[in-house]
Amino acid sequence: MTPPTRPQDAHPYLRAASAGVRHHTRALARQDATSPAPVDRLHLDVLHAHLTALHQLLDRLAESTRPPHPAAGRHLATAHTRMWQATTEIHSAFHLLPINAAAEGAEASACHPERLPEGPPVLTICQRHLTAGHIIRRKTTPTDLRTHTTACVQ
Repeated sequence: MTPPTRPQDAHPYLRAASAGVRHHTRALARQDATSPAPVDRLHLDVLHAHLTALHQLLDRLAESTRPPHPAAGRHLATAHTRMWQATTEIHSAFHLLPINAAAEGAEASACHPERLPEGPPVLTICQRHLTAGHIIRRKTTPTDLRTHTTACVQ
């Protein structure tokens, strides 16, 4: 028999990831106060990887929650779809940024893994995005993927 889990001990990896995101956000806020720097492709690649991992987590949570609690499962499935939309926007922003300051332009920022001499990389942002895209397309309809609007008034 295992002792009951305290709330602060539950899901330690997820809590650590959340703490890391909060720390990074605070560090960016301090940096912006001194000298604002534009985001770079590496930053968006790491953020895309984080969002893709959250996308997969929401997918699994929705699948396991739906049978015993259908209403909660539907909300998690909606969150799964919205996470996909956020991931898609990060992927699009990635391709709009130049590779480096000297290589600005659409040709330099386009995704052409077939041009690499060793062939396409195994795990690029595009490969990761395509993999996540297959999951979302199997579980949602094009109507589900429409742009989200909210009824919240601020």
